[in-house]
Amino acid sequence: MTMAAGLSIFDISGRAMSAQLVRLNTTASNLANAGTVAGSEGEAYRSMKPVFRTVMDGAGRATVAVDQVTSSKMAPTKRYDPDNPLADADGNVWEAAVDSAAELVEMVETARQYQNNVQVLDTAKGLINETLRLGQ
Repeated sequence: MTMAAGLSIFDISGRAMSAQLVRLNTTASNLANAGTVAGSEGEAYRSMKPVFRTVMDGAGRATVAVDQVTSSKMAPTKRYDPDNPLADADGNVWEAAVDSAAELVEMVETARQYQNNVQVLDTAKGLINETLRLGQ
């Protein structure tokens, strides 16, 4: 079977890396917005998570794609802060619904997954180079 008949290892790893990049970007956005406040519960930031789906090629090989990015259902934290310019008439602000510790764990895991795919590409490239040297 030729590489043209389906997804190559480079296509598969590239798609996986793209998915991990989306995951890393949402985590970075979540961390950047942790601790921010809003004047109402509806305006408060909620953490985002990408939802992945499996994509099959014609030969039955699987890779991954980002299906959508969803917002967390975690409720923002109401806090009494009457001196805050964003406070409502009762003196309350709503803090972003972001679990910073969980987001840091997510970031480390995402970085490891990304690095794993970089290693796959490096290994495949090395094997191709060795195969080409055999033909010389």
